[in-house]
Amino acid sequence: MKILKEAELSGKRVLLRGDLDVPIKDGEVGEDYRIKALVPTLNYLLENRAQVLIIGHAGRPEGKLNPALSLKPIADWFSKELGEKVGFFEDLRIGESENRASVLENLRFWEGEEENDPKFAQELAELGDLYVNDSFAASHRAHASIAGVPQHLPAYAGLRLAEEVKELGGVLENPERPLVFILGGAKTETKAPLVSNFAEVADSVLLGGLLMFDQSLRKITRAVFPVDAVETFDIGPETEKKFTEIVKNAKTVVWNGPMGKWEDDKYAAGTRAVAKSLAEHPDKTIVGGGDTIAALSAFGLLEKMGYVSMGGGAMLEFLAGKELPGLPALGY
Repeated sequence: MKILKEAELSGKRVLLRGDLDVPIKDGEVGEDYRIKALVPTLNYLLENRAQVLIIGHAGRPEGKLNPALSLKPIADWFSKELGEKVGFFEDLRIGESENRASVLENLRFWEGEEENDPKFAQELAELGDLYVNDSFAASHRAHASIAGVPQHLPAYAGLRLAEEVKELGGVLENPERPLVFILGGAKTETKAPLVSNFAEVADSVLLGGLLMFDQSLRKITRAVFPVDAVETFDIGPETEKKFTEIVKNAKTVVWNGPMGKWEDDKYAAGTRAVAKSLAEHPDKTIVGGGDTIAALSAFGLLEKMGYVSMGGGAMLEFLAGKELPGLPALGY
């Protein structure tokens, strides 16, 4: 894989594809862990005298202008973080910028982004001399800014993306065993088809969330189902004991998806118990997915995880052995 430190950056215009999909309310950024993860790569580019245009998306505007999903607050956040003015461009006619770094408006305001339209990819590519992908979380999408732009520019992996590939790749290549996957959450349509892939890699796949009600998964040998539940919104106390015991005896644990409707205190016990068992785990732990990270953050346990992946769907597809459209362009 071509990594950023191999690139000649001085005087170059760099398109930096970041993971900018953070909550924005009333013009203010909420949970900012995703954009914080972009700062090391951004600083590296600036320290090496590149001029940077940060590109990315937020929400699902479906090719239409939606002021509530504008990335202007992202530019303001970076201005505060860097202690210098970060510019903002509403369209592709950016011209010369007096700022070392700028943010381009939400890419999903253009239909060509999600359609991976070659013309739109070409127009984006013309804004830079080289391309850096530091958005692992979006790299499973065959969109213009992920798969299209690198066809026109020299392309490199950002610092965070390279770290993601290294950490997650270690789970596939030579993990310390027992290796345990924990899967939950509400997105069964994307996770259920991958359970058999995970079962081929892991020693156990613990199922919570809505996956625990999917009877089609019972034929998978290494799938471990709850033995009790709190109504239909959480794993029960006996399952908590069972799951935490399996985690305690594991050497590598990967978790994506809460055990239940954790936002409601009545159904938070299962997710909290799993979170605590990982926080106390002495060996390798990897967590990912927006809901999982939100829960860990709410419980005050996020900092106690071994590695926090920025990817949700991308993390799962990578670990299931799927090819992520954004990675071949980087030489992976």
